[in-house]
Amino acid sequence: MSMGFQLPWTLLLLALVPLWYLRRRSLRRRITFSRATAMAETGGRTGAWLAWLPDWLRAGALVLLIIALAGPRTGASTTTVEAEGIAIVLVVDISSSMLAEDFHPRNRLTVARAQAASFIRGRQHDRIGLVAFAGQALTLVPVTIDYPVLFQALEQLQIGMVEDGTAIGTAIATAANRLRRAPGDSKVMILLTDGENNRGEIDPLTAAQAAAAFDIRIHTIAVGTDGVARIPVARGAFGGHQYAELPVSIDEELLQEIADLSGGSYFRATDEAALDRIYREIDELEKSAVELSTYTRYTPHHRAFLLFAALLLVGEWGLLASRWGRVP
Repeated sequence: MSMGFQLPWTLLLLALVPLWYLRRRSLRRRITFSRATAMAETGGRTGAWLAWLPDWLRAGALVLLIIALAGPRTGASTTTVEAEGIAIVLVVDISSSMLAEDFHPRNRLTVARAQAASFIRGRQHDRIGLVAFAGQALTLVPVTIDYPVLFQALEQLQIGMVEDGTAIGTAIATAANRLRRAPGDSKVMILLTDGENNRGEIDPLTAAQAAAAFDIRIHTIAVGTDGVARIPVARGAFGGHQYAELPVSIDEELLQEIADLSGGSYFRATDEAALDRIYREIDELEKSAVELSTYTRYTPHHRAFLLFAALLLVGEWGLLASRWGRVP
């Protein structure tokens, strides 16, 4: 809440009050037989104070009247946000190769979960869904604005929720089916994987073309290092894991073509810092259209100033009617 004036320029009239007061004193000194002046000269400090009090009251009343004329008011602002959010589906690979620990000290899936959660926290007006896939695709959260549900689903995301494999085409088709029914004109899919399409009956490029027909942009992210990666293959006798250095392969050409077909972008992340930068870049690419409208409701306060000005004038008139203010 802020204090202001409807007609602030009228406050310039306050500069005239001292001029009026000085002129009033000058005129008083010329009236040699004024009872007030005589009492001021003979009555000491009290008499002098009472002699000039009517003028002070008049000056105070003028100040208050000028302030009332300026229209003092307080305003409370209300901001209305009109946002056309984007519908986004995060498509995350949960095949066994996502356990590779080349994003030291964490594995690929752990880093992917953390970065996806960070991306969601940076959105405000968007509907976001979550699809996990390996040999099959599973919709964990349909497009929603209930972000706590998304965060909970990401925390529970783990290997083994569906049979192993990498069905990229099926994942795209599942996510596109969710997005095509989502409200709004802007629809985006973010596909994160570390492998090659080796499962499912739907060709990834065919699925990408179908998504593009519904104006769905697909941003693809390939995660993981090239060559070999340290992957847990079995549990040890004492509760730990046994690891093996296994070859890893990512079909970057396919992911690039999927992005191109749908008007999206292809990204490559070989470490956690790179994945963080990628999600930030996508966040900048996919901005929601937000319109802010600010309305201010004003409460006038001129009546209080008019009331106090009237009280001062009544006081002045009372003094002028008394023996202090009568002129013989």
